[in-house]
Amino acid sequence: MFMLSLLRDTLRIPPHNLSIPLLDAIRVQIQNIYLDKVIKELGLCVTLYDIRSIEGGFVFPGDGAPTFTVDFGLVMFRPFVGEVLVGKLKKCDKTGLHISLGFFDDIHVPEHLLQQPSTFDEEEKLWVWKYQGNDMFMDLDEDVRFRVLQVKYPPIPVEQDKDAKPFAPMEIIGDTNADGLGLVSWWS
Repeated sequence: MFMLSLLRDTLRIPPHNLSIPLLDAIRVQIQNIYLDKVIKELGLCVTLYDIRSIEGGFVFPGDGAPTFTVDFGLVMFRPFVGEVLVGKLKKCDKTGLHISLGFFDDIHVPEHLLQQPSTFDEEEKLWVWKYQGNDMFMDLDEDVRFRVLQVKYPPIPVEQDKDAKPFAPMEIIGDTNADGLGLVSWWS
């Protein structure tokens, strides 16, 4: 679920950050650029792990800020296919379940990947698993265990409609159609 990724970047340290120690100024700049951002194929940056090397300190003509080449490690959230995670059920609609891990909300379990047979209850606005003659409701804010089927990095849209949902740079497609998956309370 969490991976350590090593990166190299050329960072410009703004002059107002030169009054603090260099390591702290570089740490601030890395956090401003990477923290809570998605990097394609690497995942969501959770935190700075370490700074491995700092080179340079060049001031380019016409610029009042030094530039450093920095090697550093970032802790990234990137689940692997087949991994089983537990999140909170935040929304149900006809397309399936929408799950949150607290720090990451773009998780979708499509209706065809729910326990079978499942139906959408229009009155309750919840999915219902029909299990051995019992109606097992998928209540909101309950813990849901799901398996990761795919991690997608959709292309950034050039234009978005005014009423379109916000762009998600990373999406997880999940599956609950197996023993032990679905609401955690069903299996305890």
